[in-house]
Amino acid sequence: MLDKLSTAGVVSSVVTPKDVVQARAAYSALQAFEGIAEPVWKIEDRQIPGPGGKLPIRIYKPHEAPALPLLVYFHGGIFTTGTLETHDIPLRALANASGCMIVSVGYRLAPESPFPAAPEDAYAATKWISEHASEIGGDGTRIAVGGDGAGGNLAAVVALMARDRKGPGLRFQLLIYPITSAAMQTISWWTSRMGRS
Repeated sequence: MLDKLSTAGVVSSVVTPKDVVQARAAYSALQAFEGIAEPVWKIEDRQIPGPGGKLPIRIYKPHEAPALPLLVYFHGGIFTTGTLETHDIPLRALANASGCMIVSVGYRLAPESPFPAAPEDAYAATKWISEHASEIGGDGTRIAVGGDGAGGNLAAVVALMARDRKGPGLRFQLLIYPITSAAMQTISWWTSRMGRS
């Protein structure tokens, strides 16, 4: 992997980025190693109301059946580097493999938008998706939240926010190496650093 990154000219920025701009560019460069983007029946980019203005979402529909189960997905990237684009290839595959409609949320990133911008965006998006499920072809009674790394943290936090704020009702959490401890000293944390978060 390091040889491939070196060939791509991004090894130093991936391993030791100097600033957030370099970290974001390096994170995006990792897409070159994700393989081929699977075709999906329909992909739609939209903007919905969010606490800080318009919030971008990307909807992946694996087939045309009505009332699909919904997975609201929050990308990883240590709350600073991920985007809708960095997670496009894996979410295409996940939509096809699961048969679920996946709604990827482009929440606000730090440091430009400090805490609690990301969790408030994530909750607002989940609430909007629940309220507009039938409009986008989903089943509002079958909603899950999920994410990887920082996105896994957001999914767990949104589940707690939904509990404390009395909705929306969630059926499942898909937590892929979630950040659930500020200590960041577990084996799973260091193992995930070898991949993406």
